[in-house]
Amino acid sequence: MQKRSLSIAGHRTSLALEPEFWAALEAMAEARGVPITTLIREIDEARPAANLSSAVRVAALGWYRDRADAR
Repeated sequence: MQKRSLSIAGHRTSLALEPEFWAALEAMAEARGVPITTLIREIDEARPAANLSSAVRVAALGWYRDRADAR
């Protein structure tokens, strides 16, 4: 697990994810041309569950699924 601290919606938080999920978030953010903090904020605002780490993992999985389906 890698833990990173960041600001989302004006408050500091930390997020612990496996390195593979951090790499996925970086790829997602790069593909959209936004900072990783913007991407995480958008995931945070749209998440149906209380756990941000889980919402981030599900978003990364969905992004890769969409890419695979597009091929």
